[in-house]
Amino acid sequence: MVKLLKAANVALALRFTPVAGTASNATLQTLDKQRRWQHRSAAGSGSGSGKRQYDLVVVGGGIVGAASAREILLRHPALKVAILEKEPRLAMHQSGHNSGVIHAGIYYKPGTLKARLCVEGLHLAYKYLDEHQIPYKKCGKLIVATDAKEVKLLEDLHQRGIKNNVPDLRMIDGDQIKEIEPYCQGVKALHSPHTGIVDWGLVTQHYGEDFKCAGGDIYLDFKVSKFSETPEGTDYPVTIHGAKPGQTVSTKNVLTCGGLQSDLLAELTGCPRSPRIVPFRGEYLLLSKQKQHMVRGNIYPVPDPRFPFLGVHFTPRMDGSIWLGPNAVLALKREGYTWGDINLFELFDALRYPGFLKMASKYIGFGFSEMAKSAFINLQVKALQKYIPDINEYDIERGPAGVRAQALDLQGNLVDDFVFDRGEGSGPLAKRVLHCRNAPSPGATSSLAIAKMIADKIETEFAIGKAK
Repeated sequence: MVKLLKAANVALALRFTPVAGTASNATLQTLDKQRRWQHRSAAGSGSGSGKRQYDLVVVGGGIVGAASAREILLRHPALKVAILEKEPRLAMHQSGHNSGVIHAGIYYKPGTLKARLCVEGLHLAYKYLDEHQIPYKKCGKLIVATDAKEVKLLEDLHQRGIKNNVPDLRMIDGDQIKEIEPYCQGVKALHSPHTGIVDWGLVTQHYGEDFKCAGGDIYLDFKVSKFSETPEGTDYPVTIHGAKPGQTVSTKNVLTCGGLQSDLLAELTGCPRSPRIVPFRGEYLLLSKQKQHMVRGNIYPVPDPRFPFLGVHFTPRMDGSIWLGPNAVLALKREGYTWGDINLFELFDALRYPGFLKMASKYIGFGFSEMAKSAFINLQVKALQKYIPDINEYDIERGPAGVRAQALDLQGNLVDDFVFDRGEGSGPLAKRVLHCRNAPSPGATSSLAIAKMIADKIETEFAIGKAK
């Protein structure tokens, strides 16, 4: 299997078509032929002329959905599995609009699933990147304290990282900071040498290629609009309907990994809307090429425990650019990457949710501060100068943005753990559909570890791999 996946990597063209199972190039077609003795032909099961019937359908082609589908099919190669993605390619939203950091697992409460999965995911990610020859940089990370108050918080963070088994984490002084980041100032810092950067959108595409080479089908431009129960007695009790005419897929089991749409997908099968997804946009700035030499690796502030987001930081990218930020402002639509992206229905839906109103009242000052940073670049520059004084507003320009799916409960708390849900009742939509409603950050770093956990859960929930 490893040899197969390596061979697929050599021929990566990273193109997918709505006709399931169409190989991206001649090499992948050859690989597919080699595996027909073990897998049903993807073209035969998913073309317009054949019946689209599967053992498992994964709704959502982000990094968690693609990694989970891949893991399940590699474990159970005889299964017929498909991914449905509403966009024209995989990883078009959160998985392709993020900082690109490979996190080491410092921040998370020791003993939690999130902490364990991040550290496990870190090792799995580097192993995968090496095996598939995907470019990355292990550029390290500094979490910098600039005063005595922050030093105390940094020491607590150091102990947390040690308990989480973060590899080679160490506390350093101001002189050592200069050795690693000559233009950065600080009293003390945590140095995480194994933090890195990668293009997570590219990684997601590789997961998709692995999945296809293992016999899986990927349907693009398939926006799920409805789940229905197939007439009793059929082997495929759930039918998934797309927004376009004729888009239907029948399946025995469903896993949804919908990201920004996860609560809406859950509601389609009778689940409650809570926890609700509220979209927050993170806007980045770009450092001018003349000043890019001032940043070698990731430079982060000490997180303020009073606020839900990390604060502005310096993030090198694989293309050589340096991203600064992000802030965190309410997006005016679920996939709203600019202030001009507005959906009044989605905005009203978010604003009337009791959990959002309670959260807004808790963080009203923080919210106005973030909106001000969005409007006035110099406010973000002032925060950045705390760490690298030699940059100014003339060295900065506006950059890209991403939208984060933040799950909120009815009390206004940010849900920071995994949430799985099923509809009520005894019908197929309750018994055969499992929703991954929240896969908290750092979902990309943890994606392969999360996929293993989800595959374990799928095997248990749907008795996959067990003799009937």
